[in-house]
This record gives sequence, C-alpha cells and structure tokens, in this order.
Amino acid sequence: MTHNGFTIREIQPKDNTKIAKAIREVLIEFGVPKVGTAYADKILDTLFEAYNTKNAIYYIIEKNNEIYGGAGIKKLDNFDGAICELQKMYFKTEARGIGLGSKMMHICLEKGKQFGFKQCYLETLPYMKGARKLYRKTGFKDLDAPMGDTGHYSCNLWMLKNL
Repeated sequence: MTHNGFTIREIQPKDNTKIAKAIREVLIEFGVPKVGTAYADKILDTLFEAYNTKNAIYYIIEKNNEIYGGAGIKKLDNFDGAICELQKMYFKTEARGIGLGSKMMHICLEKGKQFGFKQCYLETLPYMKGARKLYRKTGFKDLDAPMGDTGHYSCNLWMLKNL
C-alpha cells in the first residue's frame, strides 16, 4: 500500500536494524527517557521475530529503500482479555504531517479487529502532542491508570479504544 510516495508493508527480517535505528532516532528527538520506554525494549532490535507470532503484526513505512517508521498490533502483555496494544508507532520527521499516521492507525486497528480483539490500548508521553492528537481523533479515550504490564513505567499516559 502506498501513500504520498511512501510504502506501508509488513516487516521483513532484513528491516530489523533499520527500524530499530529509526525508532531510536525519534525517541532521542523527543527526549524520551532511555529507561522505562520503548528505547530500552530488548525486542527493539528483533521486531520481525517479536511480531512473527499469532495475532501480531508490524508494519514498516519505507521510501527509496529507507525506513521512516512503523507501528504494530499485538496482544496486551500480562493482561487477560481480548485487548491488543498499538505498539512502537514512531515516524521520522519526513513521514509526519502527510496523513501516514491516520493511514497506519486504520491499518493496525482493522488488523486488530480481524485478529478478534475487542479493544486497543496504547501508552504514550505528554510531550508526544501530535501523536496524542491523532489518537484522540481516531477515538482513543484517556484512562486513569495503565492496563497490563508493558514494562514502560516512564510512559504516563494511557488510552483505550473499542474496535
């Protein structure tokens, strides 16, 4: 699927290094703490393997063989119920503000529904203002406390959406 010259496709093993680098670049740009966030996730360098499981998928945004970001859907860790989590949705500057976020959210949430999930959860940070605006526009509502246990204790904003 293409949008504004960018391609959205499923992750492949060869993408692991490039997507990890892209995500870390975005996290550094926003001054995200390196502990208690996606930055420290052990799986960040092996996203293909992490999402190569039942009812999970990760998508890459690519242009001219360069990776500009991605997002994934997976069952919410340490939670009993039909809730998935929108995970590791980060875009480099060039991929922001051109509708890719909305497109990616739609693709991920539809996939979550196909997998049989009833709700989608996410965690974010106060200074990720553009992302929070997109989440609200898509129908996510603020929660008072986290769900499950993602290990992202530095992420202090939690949201949920019915699928």
